[in-house]
Amino acid sequence: METEATLLITRSEVASLLGLAECIDAVEEAFRLHADGMSLQPGVLETLTGEGGFHIKAAGLRLPGGSYYAAKVNANFPLNPERFGLPTIQGVVVLCDAERGRPLAIMDSMELTALRTAAATGVAARHLARPDSKVATVCGCGVQGRVQLRALAEVLRLKKVYAFDSDGTSAGSFAREMSEELGVEVEAASDLRKAAGGSDVCVTCTPSRRPVLMRGDVRPGTFVAAVGADNPLKQEIDPALMASGKIVVDILEQCASIGDLHHALEAGAVTAGEVYAELGEIIAGRKRGRTSEEEIVIFDSTGTALQDVAAAAVVYERALHEGAGVRLKPLSS
Repeated sequence: METEATLLITRSEVASLLGLAECIDAVEEAFRLHADGMSLQPGVLETLTGEGGFHIKAAGLRLPGGSYYAAKVNANFPLNPERFGLPTIQGVVVLCDAERGRPLAIMDSMELTALRTAAATGVAARHLARPDSKVATVCGCGVQGRVQLRALAEVLRLKKVYAFDSDGTSAGSFAREMSEELGVEVEAASDLRKAAGGSDVCVTCTPSRRPVLMRGDVRPGTFVAAVGADNPLKQEIDPALMASGKIVVDILEQCASIGDLHHALEAGAVTAGEVYAELGEIIAGRKRGRTSEEEIVIFDSTGTALQDVAAAAVVYERALHEGAGVRLKPLSS
């Protein structure tokens, strides 16, 4: 084997090499390592185009298999499916040796992004949802909504799920498919407020630019994972709801710039000092997670490159072990 080669890994190979359960564990460890100072500071560069945009997310981690650095270039165009028959998200991840700088792999980002985003919700639910949570609402019934529900099902014993989407047909398809796949009752909901109000967990994963979940929509004790807001124009959570709950973020600086926290700060509903914790602080035991059965806990998930590098490292190490991917000649040759 040419150990100095750079691997080219396709989307289907990423899907075969990275399982959701192991992605959840890898992402959890990435957040813990970040809290313990074992990361290279994650960063974001973004360009909006009106109908969508591009972002570059990068970070590094010191893992048992080595020190890795990953940079992801993603395009996010929500109208792609209906306008061009193309995926909303497309891109690549470049994984490098963080000690020597050598490019280790170039891999498709679509599958990896979907899995690592849902994995963060799974990790947060593991630490912040009530352990006896049985009813969930998923708002946004696209590709990400499906993976989000799979992640919840990995960490919680769900008995009932409500599926809501602005497109009722999508909600119906989601309910049929996911009910059969998971063996859980999934019902298409026409009233988000009613569904969320009857749920222990609520996940929002939409491209919305205005709040879809309001202060009066959730009951005490609910865990809310706000996943959709990943640029300054997107918003899913009412600032008043943010102010009423315990706010946990993936990365504070990033959420203050592009997450639902960003809108709550602009509205004057909360201050940065009122954010309870970053998720890594809770995983590392620096702060407690849920402290009462009644508190509403909101996880602002903007998607961090810590997740990307953790997931990409799993893919790369497994690809080496299984002989997957196309080996390119060293780029410096």
